[in-house]
Amino acid sequence: MLGIIGRNGAGKSTLLKILSRITDPTLGRVRMRGRVSSLLEVGTGFHPELSGRDNVYLNATILGMRKVEIDRRFDEIVDFSGIEQFIDTPIKRYSSGMKVRLAFAVAAHLDPEILIIDEVLAVGDTEFQKKCLGKMQDVTTSGRTVLFVSHNMAAVQSLCHTCLWLEQGTTHMAGPTSEVISSYLQTAAMTNARSTFADDPQKSLCIRKIEVSGNRPESNGLVDWTEPVTLTVEYSVRERISGAHVIALVSNIEGVQVMASSDCDANPEQSSLRQPGRYCATMRIPARTLGPGLYYAGVSVVIPKKQRLDIRNNAVQFEIVDQHGGLFNYHQNRILAMRLPWSTESMD
Repeated sequence: MLGIIGRNGAGKSTLLKILSRITDPTLGRVRMRGRVSSLLEVGTGFHPELSGRDNVYLNATILGMRKVEIDRRFDEIVDFSGIEQFIDTPIKRYSSGMKVRLAFAVAAHLDPEILIIDEVLAVGDTEFQKKCLGKMQDVTTSGRTVLFVSHNMAAVQSLCHTCLWLEQGTTHMAGPTSEVISSYLQTAAMTNARSTFADDPQKSLCIRKIEVSGNRPESNGLVDWTEPVTLTVEYSVRERISGAHVIALVSNIEGVQVMASSDCDANPEQSSLRQPGRYCATMRIPARTLGPGLYYAGVSVVIPKKQRLDIRNNAVQFEIVDQHGGLFNYHQNRILAMRLPWSTESMD
């Protein structure tokens, strides 16, 4: 099992699209031996009017399974998804989590010689993610080749025997997973605190800019533990939208999500109606909350239970530093470093 890591834009997903024959290479060629299946986007091919049962057959066929294979593995797929009682319900009545569970269950039961996976283990609830990881470990012990792209260093470390680090479309380093990840994490301290994105005329709402900063504008993502962290999101709206909320997700360097926050958390009564125009949303993480270390922040804009309008995963990164030293060193390697109330009483 080969892990493929690298920063956003390094060429990871492009490489997988070339290997999957979705995109032709500009130069060079690819030689593949064996049947190939790709899991680049969970749920591709689901039809909302069809039942879960019908969509299992439709989705599995798109992913390369024959009907006789689907018949043989149908009960296994449904059992893995955990939604047996809803299998004959139209997909349009499923929650987003149920759709993801069913889609991954189908994809996880493919039997190719080569399986290509792009960031699909970050789906569903915690219990289901553990099942997915277990399933991938089973695949690796069954003699099949797996290419796995992920920003979750813990998943890459536990699943992959060797690792490839891509940088600007070229191989920066390849070798044992622990060595490659260690080198990658050391260089990740070079922060990228601002990301801008091109407008997409096909979308009703577009995230245009994400920026993270401390008290000093020139900090470039380096924030002292005693300062608040400010995340700013600029987005444009093309048509009138009701019910849209901005959600920020913060993960540590190993890909573990440490916090999530929505613009409706502080004020549930806040209007979520957006007329056409440009908007700016700001979130502040209080000082002395996150422990020293490197973090990624991503943003999505959604209409809860209905639609994901735009998403930018791990768009910016920032580093919490402890410039005081001494007493504060105990916070190293802690995700949370909050100031909590303590009291001391004499027992004499």
